[in-house]
Amino acid sequence: MSSVFPTKIYGRRGLLAAATVLFSLTGFQATANAQNTAVLEEIVVTATKRAESLQDVPISIATLSGEGYDVLFAGGEDILALSGRVPGLYAESSNGRAAPRFYLRGLGNIDFDLAASQPVSIIMDDVVMENVVLKSFPLFDMEQVEVIRGPQGTLFGRNTTAGIIKFDSRRPTEETNGYATASYGTYGSSRVEGAIGGAMIPDVLTARFSALYQSRQDWINNGYTGEEEAMGNFQDMAARAQFEYTPTDDISIRLSHQFRSLDGTSSIFRANIFNTGSNSLNRNYRRDTVYYDGGDNNPQAYDSDGTTLHVDWDLGSTTLTYIGSRQNADGYSRGDIDGGVVDFSGTATVPPGISFDPAAPVFGFPTLTFPGTIMVPSVTQDSADAQQTTNEIRLASEDDGQFTWQIGAFFFDSELAITTDSFASYGFVDSADTIVVQNNSTSAVFGQGSYHMNDELTLTAGVRYTDDNKDFHVQQYGQLYVDLGIPTINEIKVSDNQISWDFSANYALNDKSSVYGRVSDGFRGQTIQGRDVAFLESPSVAKPETILSWEAGYKADLLEDRLRVNAAIFYYTVDDMQLSIIGGASNTNQVINAKEGVGSGFEVDFEYLVTDNLLIAGGFAYNKTEINDPTLSTATCGSGLCTVLDPLDENGRALLDGNPFPRAPETSYNISARYNIPAGSTGEYFVFTDWSVMGDVNMPLYEAVEFKTGTQFEGGLKIGYKNFENNWEVALFGRNITNEHNVKGFVDFSNNTGFVNDPPIVGIMGTYTFGE
Repeated sequence: MSSVFPTKIYGRRGLLAAATVLFSLTGFQATANAQNTAVLEEIVVTATKRAESLQDVPISIATLSGEGYDVLFAGGEDILALSGRVPGLYAESSNGRAAPRFYLRGLGNIDFDLAASQPVSIIMDDVVMENVVLKSFPLFDMEQVEVIRGPQGTLFGRNTTAGIIKFDSRRPTEETNGYATASYGTYGSSRVEGAIGGAMIPDVLTARFSALYQSRQDWINNGYTGEEEAMGNFQDMAARAQFEYTPTDDISIRLSHQFRSLDGTSSIFRANIFNTGSNSLNRNYRRDTVYYDGGDNNPQAYDSDGTTLHVDWDLGSTTLTYIGSRQNADGYSRGDIDGGVVDFSGTATVPPGISFDPAAPVFGFPTLTFPGTIMVPSVTQDSADAQQTTNEIRLASEDDGQFTWQIGAFFFDSELAITTDSFASYGFVDSADTIVVQNNSTSAVFGQGSYHMNDELTLTAGVRYTDDNKDFHVQQYGQLYVDLGIPTINEIKVSDNQISWDFSANYALNDKSSVYGRVSDGFRGQTIQGRDVAFLESPSVAKPETILSWEAGYKADLLEDRLRVNAAIFYYTVDDMQLSIIGGASNTNQVINAKEGVGSGFEVDFEYLVTDNLLIAGGFAYNKTEINDPTLSTATCGSGLCTVLDPLDENGRALLDGNPFPRAPETSYNISARYNIPAGSTGEYFVFTDWSVMGDVNMPLYEAVEFKTGTQFEGGLKIGYKNFENNWEVALFGRNITNEHNVKGFVDFSNNTGFVNDPPIVGIMGTYTFGE
């Protein structure tokens, strides 16, 4: 977990790394401490927009880097591979590789729409990626990932009520360096990644160029059309160029540009893979076969690009920073959402072993459907055209004074146009798709300061004022909407201003351990959900949600810096909690406000260098969440095939009071281990394995037997040889090595549809580095 950040850090750990062996998940560094033994290296984070030791920051933070991070993507995995690899972090998507949804401490948003707002913010190279498509940019040439738990509204603004995931790519350096890595495995899964950088004009201009190519062949059959290997493929390409110009010792100007091109398959929906009364996969489920009569085998394609300017100007006692960025994305996903066949003619041949219904009541007509009973045929295509512009300017004091501070201003502007083709599966010739447009503008001012009372106690406080404005209008109505004479929808405008704040105290028990307490307040901006316009309904609006979070933690380096343990407990309340009603008997996508949501729990992260050859790392998280609203209710499954566990109101709607937050695993564990055997003085043989375990997850707002997953796990393995003298490595790898069939999502308005995790990927990989 090496870092390129400066080591001048105020506090008890300022010189920790100066005389230690640096051990990372990529192997040993060639230094030793006074006792000539290996120790854990110091981890430097920028969660407070300053370079600080992880152990000095009074926030619950976990980091990923090195081999433990890189191996997650060896089989061509996307950003969802991070799910479960940090305690309390959960991720999923029903939009293929294009629109991930993240959850921290049980708090997230199940809304699949391309306009959905999320309480977990994604920050890439100091730029917020607001739209869900931008959040999916591929990960490559990364220095470090920081998972920062709890509200971060003071420094990072709105929509961070659950926390942020911060990605920092490797920056240009004066020294020429780089790497190339390639892997190939099952289903033709491949990943080729590389970078090169160095000085173009010594001490004046440096650059770094990096690129990624990932692909997989089609491997899923369409059992209805007879097409073999008809879907499951992807080709995902991305590149980044960075230039850093230092005209003087006091000024640094970094310009970067990145782009991405994705072409492949969206999510694979599978009809009726749960029997009524069970959440186990049934005989209709076959990993390599689906039965689609629409959706064109679920294609997906997205392009995105972005340019960022980052300027640092050292004014002596202060530093002035400006970060300006423009990000764009556009593309589409299409899918057979019902996941099966609806044959009005009744002449289709049902594959052997697959359940079917010869007289399913589709639109009141007895209809042959399979697998199982399908109530509503559904094929949908959504396209997004998103642009955002961000500007941030801040002034910060030096890092080594008794009182450190920073002040700044932030400006955000975005436009999102969503085009929906919603009625192709109903037999209507809808000559005009629905197009809705959302605009969002935000401005904020913020400040934060830390005062070192003495060598042991540091107090930090911050505040942020945000003005947030959104508007929504329908640019084009679908032809069916017009033909039915449904009244048009007036433009919707909402605005709000909020004050976010935080206060923390960090107390060093000694030079190896500390305790801290933190209270923080944040908010998620108002949400306009307009997807239902494409389905002949009206938009819904949710007012802002606010969170008050209390946290206490302990951080320590023990056993002569061979064991690191960081633990935190937390409790939070969310007022006017935003929730999404998805699907159900009403087949809607609406946002609502619950009166209150409450969450509590704890998380533990650890690294233990058991011997000079064995490193074990991992963590555990417990999240207890609950919706508190006696009157809140929602429609249940539209098919009538699910077993609802909630009490029902007089209208047959499920009462949600007391339910856990949707997609909030109560427990999560992760563990990894690396063991190496020296091979002479120039290399080593090694074994690395990593595992994640998720506890029970209730997927919808209401509770039903079929849509509550039990404990799920996945594991990976890497066995190889690393040559230190010539800087190369070769290894065999495996992902999902025990062939787990884990349910990752559901659709409930038509039948008991589900979708699952990726299959096992086994392959070979190699890496060469230079100049490092």
